[in-house]
Amino acid sequence: MKAIGILGSGAVGKTLADGFSSKGYRVMVGTSHPNKLEKFRDEHPKVLIGSFAEAAEHGHVLVLALKGTAVRDLLKDIDPRHLKGKVVIDATNPISEKEPTNGVLHFFTDLETSLMEKLQSDHPDVRFVKAFNSIGHALMVDPDLGGVQPSMFFCGNDDDAKKEVREILEHFGFVPEDMGKAEAARAIEPLCMLWCIPGFLNGEWNHAISLIRG
Repeated sequence: MKAIGILGSGAVGKTLADGFSSKGYRVMVGTSHPNKLEKFRDEHPKVLIGSFAEAAEHGHVLVLALKGTAVRDLLKDIDPRHLKGKVVIDATNPISEKEPTNGVLHFFTDLETSLMEKLQSDHPDVRFVKAFNSIGHALMVDPDLGGVQPSMFFCGNDDDAKKEVREILEHFGFVPEDMGKAEAARAIEPLCMLWCIPGFLNGEWNHAISLIRG
């Protein structure tokens, strides 16, 4: 199995690190707070812990699993040699620091652009694929929803990168739904808003979004 570098050590990063590791991938989590991961390290001895730069160098495939407000600066600080040509799964969302209004998150982007498009513009030699952004971390690996496999919408400019991510999504228990090029992230990122509304309003977080064909 390929090496995976997870950039981010919050709930999403740890969940995906555990998921990739359990499926046989060689995983390193990149973090700026390794001391906060001692319990995680003890519970997941196969998962390596390192800096963001070390995780980026380690992974054949990278996963962005941190706040959208921080991701552009983080990537600019990483040696371009450790990013060039790699498949980077962008699981981030452009959520602003404002509190939700009636359960609706605020974004720092608009519908004419997306965070992933900004990342792709910053790093034209990186093969970004948007995925894992429209569901909660507890359902990111083998989601148990009464036997129904939820959809996972993804997009990106590189067809080979999307093929690789499609295989990962299938491995993780999703029905992959390819929405096309990077511009589709303008629609995929706001799915995070939609997914969160039942949670913020009613405390309901155990759900997913699916595309049903007739």
